[in-house]
Amino acid sequence: MVGLIDLVQTLTTPHPLDRYLELVRPTLTVRDMRAEITEVRRSTPGSVTLTLRPTRQWQGHRAGQYVQIGVLINGVKHTRCYSPIDPQGRRDRQLRLTIRAHEHGLVSRYLHSRAAPGMVVDLAPAAGVFTLPDPLPEQILLISGGSGITPVLSMLQTLAARDYAGKLVFLHYAKSPEQVPHRAELDAIAQRHPNFRIALCYPSLDLAEQLDGAPWICAAPLVSGYFDYDQLERVAPWFAKAETFVCGPPSLMAAVRTVYEAEELENRLHTEEFVVTTTPVDPAEVSGATTFSASGVRADNAGTSLLEQAESAGLTPEYGCRMGICFSCTAVKRSGCTRDLRSGELHNDPDQSIQLCVSAAVGDVDIEI
Repeated sequence: MVGLIDLVQTLTTPHPLDRYLELVRPTLTVRDMRAEITEVRRSTPGSVTLTLRPTRQWQGHRAGQYVQIGVLINGVKHTRCYSPIDPQGRRDRQLRLTIRAHEHGLVSRYLHSRAAPGMVVDLAPAAGVFTLPDPLPEQILLISGGSGITPVLSMLQTLAARDYAGKLVFLHYAKSPEQVPHRAELDAIAQRHPNFRIALCYPSLDLAEQLDGAPWICAAPLVSGYFDYDQLERVAPWFAKAETFVCGPPSLMAAVRTVYEAEELENRLHTEEFVVTTTPVDPAEVSGATTFSASGVRADNAGTSLLEQAESAGLTPEYGCRMGICFSCTAVKRSGCTRDLRSGELHNDPDQSIQLCVSAAVGDVDIEI
């Protein structure tokens, strides 16, 4: 069968077979994986939940992983990473994505306003190492903030589906009760699993407003304010023996790391970030030019990521998350020095694979794109 497909691919050169099949039906593919949007819900302000029906190539996901979806906007395909919220091993082979429309998020804003049943998007296999361990530990602490709820919610759903018998606390931070997606599902899980404590905390609201919003489920003690050690002690006094999984905005991630580093518990902390935290670049240190040798293009360095620099020079390198997660924009640096924008670490080795979205040139650099 594979040999026959390869033969047909050769006969349809220069375009792959799937380019012709999609003219018949967008989800009719041989190798490319796609998904049809079957349901769209906008029940939470600023967010949209899409139910997708993938093509036959879909192999499912592990709780906490992400997928890449490709969307055509004004004739240009854009790819972004989102985490399914479903439990691991969903039997109907569908998946749900809850996407928050960020102010400068081209794809998220487009999907929030334009997604409709029948729309077809590109889909890549699930990836990522932010997953539950096997075997499961006896205590689990899940922490999320804002749109970081999605991978953590998948973990919670998976643990509920498996009737996890250990201690579990799920702590989520939001601006208001209205900003928390899937409240009904959280309530249902809390009712069915008395060993689960689910807490919704709204630091920007005063105590009376929080009480009115019923931030705690399962009769757990009321907690308010931002994350710190004292709050953690009240929520999960056994946290030092637990495995902790956290995903959220940089401020929450930093607060959690500070506590766990002080307690020497870094090995029990597992994180996923959907926002790149970059180290400052001194404009006085920006010099030289980048040569994109495979394209014959040369551009003065601007201190931005090599992905942004390539795009400004008129190139269209492949990319996905734009934050160093998915490795879609990996390219070979033939020579020169680059800086990791997240850590500030310098890389001088020639013929080295780097991620364009989180790397910047330091002096003259040759990138093979």
